[in-house]
Amino acid sequence: MLPIDSTDPALESDLQARRFPHWVWAAGVLLLASMYLAFEHAVRAMVQQWSLEEFSHGYLIPFISLYLAWQRRSALRWQEFRGSWAGVAAVGGGILLGVAGRLATLVIVEYLALIVVIAGLVLALTGWRALRTLRVPLAILLFMIPLPNIVMNALSAQLQLMSSALGVWILRLVGVTVFLEGNVIDLGTYRLEVAEACSGLRYLLPLMTLSFLIACLYRAALWKRVLIFVSSIPVTLVTNSIRIATIGVMVDTWGPQMAEGAVHAVQGWMMFMVSTAVVLLEVIALSHVGGDRVPWRTSFGLEGPALRPFIRPVQLRTVPVTAWSAAGLVLMFALSARALPVPQEWVPNREKFASFPLHVGRWSGRQEPMEQVYLDALKLDDYLLTNYVAGDSVPVNLYVAWYDRQSTGDSTHSPKACLPGGGWRIDNLRQIDIAPVKINGQVLRVNRALIQYDTQRQLVYYWFQQRGRVVTSEYLVKWYLLVDSVREHRTDGALVRLMVPIGADMSEGEADRTLRRFIAEVSPRMEPYLPG
Repeated sequence: MLPIDSTDPALESDLQARRFPHWVWAAGVLLLASMYLAFEHAVRAMVQQWSLEEFSHGYLIPFISLYLAWQRRSALRWQEFRGSWAGVAAVGGGILLGVAGRLATLVIVEYLALIVVIAGLVLALTGWRALRTLRVPLAILLFMIPLPNIVMNALSAQLQLMSSALGVWILRLVGVTVFLEGNVIDLGTYRLEVAEACSGLRYLLPLMTLSFLIACLYRAALWKRVLIFVSSIPVTLVTNSIRIATIGVMVDTWGPQMAEGAVHAVQGWMMFMVSTAVVLLEVIALSHVGGDRVPWRTSFGLEGPALRPFIRPVQLRTVPVTAWSAAGLVLMFALSARALPVPQEWVPNREKFASFPLHVGRWSGRQEPMEQVYLDALKLDDYLLTNYVAGDSVPVNLYVAWYDRQSTGDSTHSPKACLPGGGWRIDNLRQIDIAPVKINGQVLRVNRALIQYDTQRQLVYYWFQQRGRVVTSEYLVKWYLLVDSVREHRTDGALVRLMVPIGADMSEGEADRTLRRFIAEVSPRMEPYLPG
């Protein structure tokens, strides 16, 4: 953890205050505009994510970072800025990273590239010594980066299960009869589902950010500051479990309306305030532990910069050549992103899914329309959503999503991320070969997932069919997307997903055999629709 240190004893012998000429600040505004133009896509995507409750604290992070930098103004005023060529290299590397993230449709990489460029510019202007002074304001910028959906869904699923289990334990402790099945709490008269919104994730991330800030401001031993930050996770888990138990008691006493509407929303806000209070109480308690005991009111560095008197006139700084070089890279990248023509991507000719056969061997299908809300979210160019039945067999749901061009936000969505978002829990996920089915001469390998929602179970096979390749790894999909966009100017691709329900009288083996038989008959029909 990084503490605040507004003074630098090593500078006591050098009382020559320094500042930049006024025109440098005007150049800084121009550089800021260039940064926006260079990373406009990443900035827009980030701000859009901040509108979600989980990341709403992101709006405050830039201002907090600026405040923390302003707190160090006193120390920076007495330091000589010696730019570093390592900063120029970092800016160049960040720009390349941003381009790679855009081509591979990995917006998280674009976010990280933006932070790297910011840190590189600071290093190119000030040098290593001043960068160390500004390490906390730069580090806290990481908390404004929204986590990718696959991480969010995995965290949410785990928090749902743990919060449900702990909430049920509290309910039983206070004498409420309750049954737990996954993330569904059965109170007898009402089934309370601990959904994604109740996982605690919505105030885990803001509380972690707040705890990090408190740990940085707290003047104490390193272990105390680390403990404050790490403790935000169990604090969130426990308070969210108490919230779930409280809802359970209220539903058991006054009825289901206590788990809905304004009461539910107010409880969430109250629990965040309780979590914050617990962290602050932890700080007070730690102030009375160890050899560095200080009154907790004076242990925070919230004061502004205390400018020391100087005995010589203020010296105007010169902008090092490294800073000009780094700024030039950003400006050239911003101009090239606007001025250079965008390479035209090639989209192969293919059959539209509207003509896909509804009779495949002994299977008869019925197409299902997709709701507009999902079409708006997926942003696909063509799709197939059909239920096939053979005789008295269980229906097989075939879903294929096709994209003419894939970019950040407009690309295939992995079921590994989407299914948990819909409330499904993935109990088992592995790769299997579907012999003797071959696609482009290779034995078909698919992801096999067993999923469950409440008492419902389904078996899912899925794979990504991208420009002649069959890929099961979401990460390899992004890699090939980057490679093919550069080499072939192609980013088209598809997700193929098959699902079959597993009833109470059906085994997993029967479900596997059903999907294998269907794939053997349907895969040859897909060639005109999924070109290589």
